[in-house]
Amino acid sequence: MSAGAYQPQPNPERRRKFQQHPVDGRAFKRLVEAGLTWLRTHQDVVNNLNVFPIPDGDTGTNMVLTLQDAFQEIQNLPERHLGKVAQALAQGALLGARGNSGVILSQILRGFAKAVADQETLDAPAFVRGLVMGRDTAYKGVVKPVEGTILTVIRFMADAAQKALDEGKDLVDILEAVVVAGHEAVEKTPEMLDVLREAGVVDAGGKGLFFFMEGILRYIDGLPLDRPVVDVVPLSSLNIDQQNELIEPGQDFEVVVDFRPNPDFNLEAFYQHLAQMGTAIQVGEGEGMYRMHIHVPLDKRYEPIEYIMQLGTVLKVHMENLQAQVEMQAAEGREETARYALANVEPGQVAVVAVAPGPGIAQAFANLGAAAIVEGGQTMNPSVQDFLKALDPLPTDKVILLPNNKNIILAAQEVQNFTVRDVRVVPSRTVPQGLTALVAFEPEMDLDTAVEAMTAAMEEVRSGQITRATRSVELDGVQVKEGQYIAILDEKLVLATDDLEEALLGLLEAADAEEYELVTLFYGADLDAEAAHRLADRVRKTYPDLEVELQYGGQPHYLFILSLE
Repeated sequence: MSAGAYQPQPNPERRRKFQQHPVDGRAFKRLVEAGLTWLRTHQDVVNNLNVFPIPDGDTGTNMVLTLQDAFQEIQNLPERHLGKVAQALAQGALLGARGNSGVILSQILRGFAKAVADQETLDAPAFVRGLVMGRDTAYKGVVKPVEGTILTVIRFMADAAQKALDEGKDLVDILEAVVVAGHEAVEKTPEMLDVLREAGVVDAGGKGLFFFMEGILRYIDGLPLDRPVVDVVPLSSLNIDQQNELIEPGQDFEVVVDFRPNPDFNLEAFYQHLAQMGTAIQVGEGEGMYRMHIHVPLDKRYEPIEYIMQLGTVLKVHMENLQAQVEMQAAEGREETARYALANVEPGQVAVVAVAPGPGIAQAFANLGAAAIVEGGQTMNPSVQDFLKALDPLPTDKVILLPNNKNIILAAQEVQNFTVRDVRVVPSRTVPQGLTALVAFEPEMDLDTAVEAMTAAMEEVRSGQITRATRSVELDGVQVKEGQYIAILDEKLVLATDDLEEALLGLLEAADAEEYELVTLFYGADLDAEAAHRLADRVRKTYPDLEVELQYGGQPHYLFILSLE
């Protein structure tokens, strides 16, 4: 698990030239862009640092999207004043914050911006003040700070920065000390969190912050940012049918090539050549073959194929128009949203806004009285801005948010800071909790009563999920093999098996289903209706006294999301 000590690659001449010019707002903008670029290069690396072996790692995507929204705020800003650029960056990050990692990152940038608000340029003392205040703001923004997370990494970074400043080091040397300390902190996270150690991974959010800071240092040293240090992953982890990739402007086509390389194949040279063609480069290896994945502009869509034909035997080619896919998905999303019979809310009444990971689940929330739906969930955490857009058309100033996912709660809580409405968050961690909370809601309730009733109600339901394992691991005392069905009960892994029926029945057994009256099964987009009904009948036969309700959920990745009441 340990990657060893971090080895900087200093370029004294580049560093000397960098120090000759003041770091004003425009120079700061280039540093931020470098950090974002390096993080985006390692987006999938961060996504794969899941504690649970489930196909929905999204920490890297959340952090990239948060920083991308932040950078858009300053990209065309002609401002030279450092403090004003930092403030604009922080504002963009706060509005674009997605997931717990994205929200904490936005708090770090917020604290940094406050510390340098009056600075025209960035010097060593201001940089250290920024990191220290970024650390303090991030810790204050979390109700119960947990060590072994991104918070630990920013703490190590700020402490190292202060120590380096006290030793009289200059700005770049302080930055290097920050990066070294960040790497050390990331490697220590499994020692601080048992769940990380058991899963054999480091903290994903902390790793993302490290890549952001390392990207800034690499830019100063003149090192490339558009390709990772050569990293080949198992071929099975490159599933092109379940990509949740960030599509950037100019990335018109996705090209995937399976090939068998010649004996003289050079992987590092391969990466370097591909980096000149496009982005989102991934390479998987298995059984004597490689799979190459890349995003390229329209006019370069055949270049990767022609290049690989020179390096070996092409076995299979997959090509997809990404922009057309995005437009089609957006149109389908608008059409699906229009089908929901959302509750009419009168001025003065309380409105509920719910997050839903699939069209069937969205319809269930609408049927129970939700006034607005925010599409999202695992792999697609909505931002603060997404919540604000959902609030815009509501004719009331009293709103309750149901995040329905533990990784969306922090973003939901940030919404109150950007609106004059009275917005409360009922911290539902799962879809079943959100649905149960909404059953207890009446629009005529006053806001405090509604929040109290909904919060109490959601604690009475048990939540289960079934998906496929993306890697082999032993977790929560369960031995998991890649590709098996795994059952999760109230956020704990309880079973791994090769049979879906066994996974479903085993999950219910672990939950003591015979003690409940109703089980609701939401089947996902990857399970056909016939199979879902057959499995529901099997549950009815096994538990004759249990009422079984089957509904189409349409959620990605999870074959079943279920509730027990």
